[in-house]
Amino acid sequence: MTAEMSPIDKAKFVAAKRASDLVETGMRIGLGTGSTAAWLVRCLGERVRDQGLRIRAVATSTRTAALAREVGIDVIALDEAGWLDLTIDGADEFDGDLNLIKGGGGALLQEKIVATASDRMVVIADAGKEVEKLGAFPLPVEVIPFGWKATQKMIEEMLVSMDVLGRKTSLRMDQDAPFVTDEGNRILDLHLNRIGNARQLALALNQVPGVVENGLFIDICDAVVIGHGDGRVDLRDINAGTVEHDRLDLGESDNLFSDLAD
Repeated sequence: MTAEMSPIDKAKFVAAKRASDLVETGMRIGLGTGSTAAWLVRCLGERVRDQGLRIRAVATSTRTAALAREVGIDVIALDEAGWLDLTIDGADEFDGDLNLIKGGGGALLQEKIVATASDRMVVIADAGKEVEKLGAFPLPVEVIPFGWKATQKMIEEMLVSMDVLGRKTSLRMDQDAPFVTDEGNRILDLHLNRIGNARQLALALNQVPGVVENGLFIDICDAVVIGHGDGRVDLRDINAGTVEHDRLDLGESDNLFSDLAD
C-alpha cells in the first residue's frame, strides 16, 4: 500500500502513526476531522484490533465518528466524556508558535470545542503545513444561515481595519448548493493571504453578529507531529521547548488503510 502512496500521503501517515503512540489505554480522546485525522483513526483502530487498546473517543464530525466505529473505536458524546485527556487533529496551517488555521474540512466549531475541552491538543501535519505567517490558506468562518450576506458584509468592513493582505470572502459551496456544517450552519472562507495579528483578528471576528466561530486556533495547540515523505517525523512540544526526531518504517499495511490513499 505505501508503495502506491504519494509523498504527502506518506508524510500524513507517519505523522498519524507517531501520534497514535501518544494514546494509552483508558484515555478519553478527541478525534479530529480531515484527511490526516483519518489516518490517525485508522492507526488507532489497528491498535484496538492488534494490541487490545481500550479508549473512548469523541469525534468532531459525523464522518469521523462513522470511521471510528468502523475500525472498532468506542465513540461517545463530549457531554458523556466530560473532559478529554488528549485531542489529536490535523491543521490547514500552523506557525512557529503553534497557532493554527483549521476548518478546511468544515468542522471547525466542533473541533475547537473538543480541543479546548482537552488537557492537551496535538496536531498532526505534513511539513508543507508550516508557515511563517498564517493566512495563505483561506480562513473559514462559521456563520448562521439567517442573514449570512449581511454577516459577510460586516466581516468585509471589519477587515479594512485588520492587518491582512487580502479581503475577499466567499461562501463555501458543495457542488451547486451552500456547504452545510454538522450544526446546520454555513461557512465563509476569507482569502486574506497573510494575517499580521491572528489573535486580534480572531477576537474581532467573533464580535460580528451572525458569526458562530472562526478557524483561528490561538494558544490551543500544545505540540505538533510533523511527517515527511521519507518516513522522518518530528515531535515539537511548545510547552516543554523540545523537538524529538524519529523515522518510521513505511512497510506494507493491511486493508485498514486501503481506502485512504485513493
